[in-house]
Amino acid sequence: MASKLLRAVVLGPPGSGKGTVCQRIAESFGLQHLSSGHFLRENIRAKSGFPRTLVQAEALDRICDLDLVINLNIPFETLKDRLSARWIHPASGRVYNMEFNPPDVHGIDDITGEPLIQREDDKPDAVAARLRKYKEAAKPVIELYKSRGVLHSFSGTETNKIWPYVYTLVSSKIRPVHSKEAN
Repeated sequence: MASKLLRAVVLGPPGSGKGTVCQRIAESFGLQHLSSGHFLRENIRAKSGFPRTLVQAEALDRICDLDLVINLNIPFETLKDRLSARWIHPASGRVYNMEFNPPDVHGIDDITGEPLIQREDDKPDAVAARLRKYKEAAKPVIELYKSRGVLHSFSGTETNKIWPYVYTLVSSKIRPVHSKEAN
C-alpha cells in the first residue's frame, strides 16, 4: 500500500494556531505532523540552532518541492491575548489556554496531574517583542512562497472558523481519511 505524501508548511506567528491546524490536518488526512517548534526547542537545548528564516526556506527548497504553504494571518491583539493566557505541560507539550481551553484544575495537567508552566516567552512582557521578531523574519519567507504560487493565506481570530477553509484547501490536494470538516 502506498503511503500518502503531502509536503506542506504551515506558517504563522506564535499563538496563531499552527499546532492545532497541523494536528487537525494530520488526523483528518492520516498524515504525520512534524513540528518545527519542537525541532527548534530540541536544537536550542542541544545548542545547535534552527533558523526560521528565508535561509531555512531556501534550504527546504533544495530538499523537496512543497505542495502548499498555509499562512495563518491573525491580528496582533488576538495573538497577544492568546500567548499571555497560554500554559503548557512541559513533558508532553500539551497546550492550555486559560481563556478558551483551560485545564479542569487551574495550573494542573488534565491527564497527568502534573503542574503546568508558562514559558518565559509567553509572558506578557516578552510577547510584543516576539511578535515583532516573527513579522520581520517571516516577511521574506511569505514573499518567496507567494512568488512560487504555493502560498494560501487565511485570516481570522478563531481557529475553528479558519479550519473549514484550510480543510477544503488540503482536500483539493489529498483525500481525507475522515469526511467531517470540523474536528
